[in-house]
Parts: sequence; structure tokens; C-alpha cells
Amino acid sequence: MVAALLILFFVFAGLYADILWFDQLHYLGVLLTQWGTGIALFFVGFLGMAIPVFVSISAAYRFRPIYARLGSQLDRYQQVIEPLRRLATFGVPIVIGLFSGVSASTRWEAVLLYFNRTQTGTVDPQFGMDVSFYLFDLPFWHGVVGFASAIVLVAGLAGLGTSYLYGALRVAGREVRISKGARVQVAVTAALYAALQAVSIYLDQFLTLTQGAGKLVTGATYADVYAVIPGRQILALAAGIVAILFIVTAVIGRWRLPLIGTALLVIASIVVGSIYPWVVQRFQVDPSEATLEKAYIERNIAGTRDAYGIAGVEETTYEASTDATAGALRNDAETTANIRILDPAIVSPSFGQLEQFKQYYLFSNDLDVDRYTIDGKTTDAVVAVRELNQDGLGAGTTWYNRTVVYTHGYGLVAAYGNQRSADGQPVFIESGIPSSGALGDFEPRVYFGENSPAYSIVGGPEGADPIELDYPSGGGTGDSQIYNTFTGDGGPKLDNWFNRLVYALKFQSEQVFLSNAVTSSSQILYDRDPKTRVQKVAPYLTLDSDAYPAVVDGRLQWVIDGYTTSSSYPYSEVQSLSSAIADTYTPEPAYAVDDINYIRNSVKATVDAYDGSVTLYAWDPTDPIIRSWQKVFPNTIKPVSDMSAQLISHVRYPADLFKVQRTVLGTYHVTDPGTFYSKNDSWRAPNDPTSPQTDPTLQPPYYLTMKVPGADDPSYSLYSTFIPNQSGSASRSILTGYLAVDSDAGATAGEKSAGYGKLRLLSLADNDVPGPGQVQNIFKSDTSVANQLALLTRGDTTVDYGNLLTLPVGGGLLYVQPVYVRSSGETQYPLLRKVLVSFGENIAFEDTLDLALDSLFGGDSGADAGDTGVPSDTTPGDGTDTGTDGGTDGGTDGGTTTPETNAALTAALADANQALQDRQAAYAANDLVAAAQADQRLQAAITAALAASAG
Repeated sequence: MVAALLILFFVFAGLYADILWFDQLHYLGVLLTQWGTGIALFFVGFLGMAIPVFVSISAAYRFRPIYARLGSQLDRYQQVIEPLRRLATFGVPIVIGLFSGVSASTRWEAVLLYFNRTQTGTVDPQFGMDVSFYLFDLPFWHGVVGFASAIVLVAGLAGLGTSYLYGALRVAGREVRISKGARVQVAVTAALYAALQAVSIYLDQFLTLTQGAGKLVTGATYADVYAVIPGRQILALAAGIVAILFIVTAVIGRWRLPLIGTALLVIASIVVGSIYPWVVQRFQVDPSEATLEKAYIERNIAGTRDAYGIAGVEETTYEASTDATAGALRNDAETTANIRILDPAIVSPSFGQLEQFKQYYLFSNDLDVDRYTIDGKTTDAVVAVRELNQDGLGAGTTWYNRTVVYTHGYGLVAAYGNQRSADGQPVFIESGIPSSGALGDFEPRVYFGENSPAYSIVGGPEGADPIELDYPSGGGTGDSQIYNTFTGDGGPKLDNWFNRLVYALKFQSEQVFLSNAVTSSSQILYDRDPKTRVQKVAPYLTLDSDAYPAVVDGRLQWVIDGYTTSSSYPYSEVQSLSSAIADTYTPEPAYAVDDINYIRNSVKATVDAYDGSVTLYAWDPTDPIIRSWQKVFPNTIKPVSDMSAQLISHVRYPADLFKVQRTVLGTYHVTDPGTFYSKNDSWRAPNDPTSPQTDPTLQPPYYLTMKVPGADDPSYSLYSTFIPNQSGSASRSILTGYLAVDSDAGATAGEKSAGYGKLRLLSLADNDVPGPGQVQNIFKSDTSVANQLALLTRGDTTVDYGNLLTLPVGGGLLYVQPVYVRSSGETQYPLLRKVLVSFGENIAFEDTLDLALDSLFGGDSGADAGDTGVPSDTTPGDGTDTGTDGGTDGGTDGGTTTPETNAALTAALADANQALQDRQAAYAANDLVAAAQADQRLQAAITAALAASAG
């Protein structure tokens, strides 16, 4: 008994802690609605299963034959079971009912959506039903019919078993004898089951519009419309007739008619349900498939494009020039000035070395891209939050330190995306401890972040000495510390012994209850990851894989995109969400169970980094699913009109949605049914050229401020490229398309910009434009580039290739790739030393993007890049600076050159390249002597090159 009470109290403590957490966030209604619906469905499932099973067992026992002659085997069974009969009569229904209740309680979302469904105003082309029928009604009624069928089946089996055990049903050879009471019970049960199958088969005809397995396209095809759907209507009618025949049997006692009817139903289901559709497909459709399926392909194209929000994509043919002429970028000056050369996936160690300050801070491995208005101009920025890293405490890892002292991170660090310093470091917009820079005053403390501790206890009595470490004084370089006390409303209060006991049990730490640092003014912060908080208060949303920070109205906010999804949209192609969004930044799970065929970015959510408050905004109020959830959880989602101008200015088009849309557009950019059927114009996203060849990943889309052909002005955009969807030796990395979306929501309070979300697809007419894979190969195989890279990697330095960007400028496509150098010693972080650029068949490799563009476009590109003015060791076009210091000298080498030096350097580099090739050939031939000789020549050539460079 004591153990049972302890278990119950532990369960109660967990539930009570949930109530406190949701109540503090002002989303208690969400939790109570979930619990209330789940409990109601549990009792519906429990009683709905337990009562029929109990009635079936009781009826079979009550109407048993009193004086039936049983076999010796049944007699022994009765003797064993009879003492337990009453227990079994109640126990079996209860146990089965518990399982049924738990199963039913998990269906709370489908039930709530059905009772709060919203019409879409769009009807399907086959049945003329509103699309909401497929999104809300059909899943609900299929669940109801399936549950009812399970009840009737289990109850029927329980009744049959009881009847057999007590002699109401006897089998003697080929003869089956059944009592009148058992006959009525069995016949009525069978009638109910047949009637439910009739309803199920009738509903199945609507499923043809959402099924795609084994068919040309998702949706009802020719064979479905002319064979499967009529067949299911016929079978539904036949099953209804069989149900009536079983009722007749219950009255007159003759089994022949229902048994014959059941046999005919089985035969009909084989003939009408399988054979006839196969005959239609094989002998009528297949010989003329392109013609007969045309109308249904058109339905699939229209349904898919509507469901994924790509129906309004603006497609234009782009005649990409490959001639890098002088002044070609003059009309793209603003785009050129905003080309991002700082790779957020590479520079995190640089942020750490320059801005971490103490071992108990860290930055995320993959940083984020945002934009800020600096001196009246909008600029792209690479941003990161300086979060708490308790693993860095070392010997200071005690409960007290981890829970009440080291409680939060501090500050946002932002760097210009288009600039670098003379020594290759980021140029910071906002940095330091305390935070300073161009972003103005804001609350820098990060109590809620992606790396926050599991829980912290904060707050204290007014006037008491603060004990929470705020930040190291002296700009992070001194040993003294600044302390503070949390003053927000961020977590449940520990203002009584019972709450402290509850959380001591929840986190399995007696210190929560005993520590004198826990006072009546204390709060406990937990579930601190921004995505976790949003997911708990909005469990109906699918969240974007990336939450990003932004300074909004004097607060540091995490912005998270939320999606409403469905797999029941008629005539829409199904995609695995996890597979569609997988790329270099987002790994694909081993087992994906998230198939969808409808998605909307219906909600923008923010989480305050200081107090953890969660705010939801209905970003797409036309979405029927989010409108239905707003009925379920009223007053939890605010309208867009409540969004401030600063928040609107930091909203962006979500990358995961864009990745799903590019996956779909790879096939569904084709709108002509004939071309679609031939499948000769299928595209896919290219592999990331910087990913390992042994385990390639898709290239992620990138955020850039640029003017896309067809747009009136430059805007913050998200883009990706396409190559032919081929595999094996036939695959070619040539560009076939360029997809960009306007990601700038404007800067007007409560109003989205008119252009936000506009998709533009450039279809390349010239099939010889190299794709990212080809361009990367050209970069790596170019002799001049290879020679300079060989010098960059001498000694204890390595080279990292940054993100390979593609921009539609100068009438063609410009590729830009930053090249980083890092030491392989104990202290290593990447420094931006070179920039590779390509346009058509021309490439350039210079110290800065500005120099590289001028070198590429005949000495004058016509526009300035963001790194204009950065000192260089070379003149444009000579490409002789190697940056071999690896980031160790702060960029102070000067690097002056003369024509004589350049000639000597060129000869030395040529000798080094030849030595490299000779060494590779020697190793391939397993000639170690020749390889050693080539090594000696290589070392001599490098020495000569260094001497020429220094001369």
C-alpha cells in the first residue's frame, strides 16, 4: 500500500508540475483541453469496448442450454473456469477496455479538429466535396468506423467463446449445432459487423483521392474513376444486403442466405475490387496511358501545387550569359554589395575564440543569418547567442553552481555578412561583454536558449545580495565577476514547501527542497529550449528545424516558424517531411514517419530569451487547419496586426518550407500533362559540393539580399538551384533552374509586405551552365588555384571551403565561395583569406571579393563588394598572394610584389605543381623512390616560391 501511494504521489507531482508550468506561461487552457479531451476519449473507448464485451459474455452465458451434453474436454474446461467465471465476466471487459481507452485517448487531435472544422471553399474535382471533408471529416469517420468494428469483432469473439464453452455452440464432425439464443446473438453481431464494413467500404472510395502507392500519380486515376470507385460502391451495397440477411437469420433461424451472401461478397470483392480494376488498367489504360490519364495528371498537378503553396510561382526563362565583360555588374550594384562572404556554418569557432571570453560560454556550431538596418542601410548579418555552457565549469561543477549561480548566457554577437577584417576575422556589428554595438540597448541575458541547463533556480528577496553570475567584468578579460538577480516572471514559483517538494521529486534532487538558496521569492526555470516551449503550448504544430535569435523592441527574442500539415489533401503528392528538408545542416533520421501532402507556415512564434514568454501569431489566417485550432484553443494565437514593426522586419521565409517546396517543384514545375508523363524534365537540388564525397548531402538553401530577375527591387531572399534528376554515370551537374523566394516581410507594424512569399523560378534555357558540383571541380582542378592552395596548406594549416553561393547577376550566374585557413594546432579557428568566383568559364582567386570580381570582369566589375577597402597583398588579376600565414600574423605582412618577383614565383609554382603530379603518379605506380625524389623537388619548389614571395 505504501509503495502504491508513493507511485501515485510521484504521478501526481508530475501532473501538478505541468499545471504550474502551463499556468505560469498563461497557456493552462491548452493543457486542460488536452487532458479533458484525452480523459473523455479514454472513457468513451473504455466504456465503448468494455460494455459490449460484458454484454456479449453475459448474454451468451444467460442463454446457454441448461442441460446440454458436453464433451469430456469441455467439462474439464468448465470445471477450471467456473470458479473464476464472475471474475472473468468483469475482468476481461475491463482489461480490454483499458487498452481500448488508452488507444482512443491518443486520437484527441482528430476529434477536436472534426468538431471544430472549418470549410476551405475549395472542392475536389471528383466528388465535389469541400476539401475540409478530407482534412477533418474523413479521418474522423474512418477512426470511428474502425473503432466500432473492433468493438463488434472483440465482443463477437467473446460471445462465441462463451457459447462454445457452455454448449450453446457445438461442433460434431461436419455438423454445427447452435442454440436459439446463441443464433440470435451471433447473427445480430455479424449483421452489425457487415453493416460497419459497408460504411467502411463506402468511405474507402474517397480515399482514392489521397492514395498514390502503385499508381501513376496520387489521386483517383482513370482505373480508379471507372473501376475502383464504382466497385466500392457496389461492394458497400452488397455488404449492406448481407447485414440485412443476417438480421433475417436472427428472426427465422436459417443460415443459408447470409452464408451464401457472405461467400458472394468475398467473391465480388475479389472480382470487382481487384480483378476488374486490374483488367481496366492492363488492357484499357496501359496501351493509351498518356491520353487516358491526361485529365487526372492535370488534377494531380493542380492539387499538388495548391497543397504545397506553389501554385503562384512565377516562372520565367533565363538566358544566362557566360561572357564576363567589364562593367557587367553595374546594374546589380546593391546585390553585389550584399554578397555574403561569411559562412555561418564555418565561423562559429572564430566567434568562440574572439567573443566567448570564458569557458562557461559557447556559441552554436551553425550560426544564423538575419538582417539589421545599420546607418540607414539594411545589411545581412551572421548572428549567434552567447549561451551558457555548464560543461566548461570543470572542478566548479556542484549542484549549487550549476543550479543557482551559473544560470544564464549573455548577449547576442552579430557580424557583417559581407565584410571581413584585414586579417580575415569577422567584422562585428554587436559584440563584447557587456554588449555594445550598432543594435542599440536591449536585454542581453539569456535564461532561455538552445543550450540552457535542464533547470535553474533564480530570483531572490528584495535587497538580498545577488548570487547569479551575470558576466565577467573588464570586458571578459578580468577575474572579477558581476552578479545579478532575475527579476522577470519566467517559471513556477517555489514559494511554499509543497512546490519545492514537487520539483525535488521531478528533478530527483533533494537540494531543491533543502537548499537555503531556495527562498519564497525563487522561481524554477525548465523546459528552456525555445522549440520545446513552443511545441508544448502548441502541440498541433510541426516546428521548423531552426530557431533563430533577433533583437526586437529592446528584447532578445527567439523566432520559430510553425507549420500545419496534413497527409489527406486530395490529389496531392505525398512527401516525407524529414527527407525533403534533409541537407548539410539538417540530417535525415533513420526512420521517417512524417509523410505529408499539405503544408502551410501558419504560425510565427517568439520566445523571450530573458523570461521565456511564448507568443503565437497567426501568420496565415486563411489556413483552414489553424483556423480550426483557433476554435479549439481560443485567445492563444494573436493576429498579425499585433506584431511590432521590428518583429515584422526580422520575420523570414522559413527554410524547411522552402526545402519542401523545392523538392516538389523539382517535378511539379512541369504543368503540361504530356511533358509531366514523359518525365524528361525532372529536377533535383544539387549535392553540397563541400560535403564528403563518401556521404554527400544536399546543398542547403541560402539567405541573401539580392535582386532576382523579375523583381522590382533587391530584397532579403532565400534561394536554391536545380540540376537534372539523374543518377549514375548519366548524371550531369548543370543548372536547369534557380528558385528564389522573397523573404522580406517588410517593416510595417501589423502588416506583411505585398511581395513576401513570392516564389520566382528561373528556367535556364542554356543547358551548358555549370552547376555547383562542376564549379567546385573547376575551382579545385585549376592549376593556379591548386598551387596557391598547396601553399596555403603548408605546415600546420588547413583550408576550409565555405558555402558556394550562386547569384543571378550580370545577365548570367555568378558563383562565390570564401576560402578559410585555419591552424591545425591547439588554438585553431578559421580566417577568411581568399575568395573564389566564377562566371561562365572564367574564374578568379583573390584576397577579397571586390578584387576577385574586378579580376573576373575584365578589371572592373562595375560594382563594389562589401569588403572594398580591405588591404590586399596582390594587385587584381595576378593572384599571387597565398596567405600562407594561416592567420597567425594578424595580416600585417604587407606583401609587396614586383614583376621580377612575380616571374620567379610563377616558375616556382609551376615546378611545385609538376612535382605534385609526379608524386601522385609515383604513388599510383608504387614507386617509392620516385615519390621520394618528387617530394624533394616539391620542397625545393616551395622554398623557391617563398623566397620569391618575400623578395
